[in-house]
Amino acid sequence: MSTSDYLARVYRSEGGPVHEMNPTFLIEKILRERIVECAYWKEQCFGLNAASLVDRAVQIQCIGGQSSHQRPTEFICLVYKLLQLAPEDEIVLQYLNATEFKYLRAIAAFYIRLVWKDARVFETLEPLLNDYSKLRTLDMNGYGLTHMDEYVDALLNEQRVCDIALPPLMSRIQLEDLEELEPKESDDESEEEDDDEQKDQDESGRSTLNRETKPH
Repeated sequence: MSTSDYLARVYRSEGGPVHEMNPTFLIEKILRERIVECAYWKEQCFGLNAASLVDRAVQIQCIGGQSSHQRPTEFICLVYKLLQLAPEDEIVLQYLNATEFKYLRAIAAFYIRLVWKDARVFETLEPLLNDYSKLRTLDMNGYGLTHMDEYVDALLNEQRVCDIALPPLMSRIQLEDLEELEPKESDDESEEEDDDEQKDQDESGRSTLNRETKPH
């Protein structure tokens, strides 16, 4: 079976359109073909379902698109498999919330960025900006190091991550203007609230002290 026939069969049997296209087409053709031809895909990804994919995901050691000689990484193979499976959102959230398995979370975050609607992408991924877990990276230059918050920030702001051109994503400001997102509390606003709270406490303390020291 040719690669194109294989991909067509996958589209008919495993999931519908996303962003008005076959979800697997969110990964460029040349990389799709490299994925389905690589040894890891043939030996480790055949027959995976939403449950058994977890077993593979917890074994990987890095994130990335392609390594030396343009070999697809295990990470991107599993992202591609997840696009084929198109699991229920609840399952993807279970992956994302599995804090003990950071590379499973990274796969889920990538899938969410590729597939989900803009406002929900921000709502779901922004909490991970407070996760500073270390992540190994692998690209054509070899291994490197990043952190979960940096990785998620790239998903929300960069055009390409792990050798994948990400679908267009409206900015947070645009989504706020459309009232699809609640305004994000700025650090300045948070500091002002803290200052106001401290001021109220100080005034309350002074008031109590005055009552206690006022002569009868």
